[in-house]
This record gives sequence, C-alpha cells and structure tokens, in this order.
Amino acid sequence: MNTQILNMPGQLFLGTNVENAFAQGGRRFSSAAKAVRFAMEQAAPVSLRGAMLKVEGETLGPDQIRTLHSQMETIGQECRAR
Repeated sequence: MNTQILNMPGQLFLGTNVENAFAQGGRRFSSAAKAVRFAMEQAAPVSLRGAMLKVEGETLGPDQIRTLHSQMETIGQECRAR
C-alpha cells in the first residue's frame, strides 16, 4: 500500500458498521498516520468494524487501516534498528 498518504490530512470515521460510522461523523487529523494510530491504538476494537479513513479523495476500509498500521510498525522497527 502507498504509505505516502500517511503525511496527508485525513478524516476518520468509526462505528460498528459503515452507516453508524457516517452517522457519528468523522474526526479530522492533521495526518493520516495520526488517524491510523488513533484507530488502532486508542479506539474501541468494535468501532473498527465500520471504520473508514478518507484521505485525498480516497477512502480506506478497516482492512486497509490495519495494513497501514502494520506498515507503520515495520517502518518504525527498521528506523529503531539503525
């Protein structure tokens, strides 16, 4: 997945399903990386079922958010190893 979007602002929607996530509204983050970290490390796990992250006209679902988080962890480990 393209990790370039991590530096772009994003809007995170969380809910038990997509309809619920939209109804609750989105939360804006100065970077998609911060939104991904919030979703995976602070939000209730059940709210990830309907999670969506909108970045630059692209909408990412729960699986893509998890993938980005995993990639962020890998990048962080590589940086710490240096």
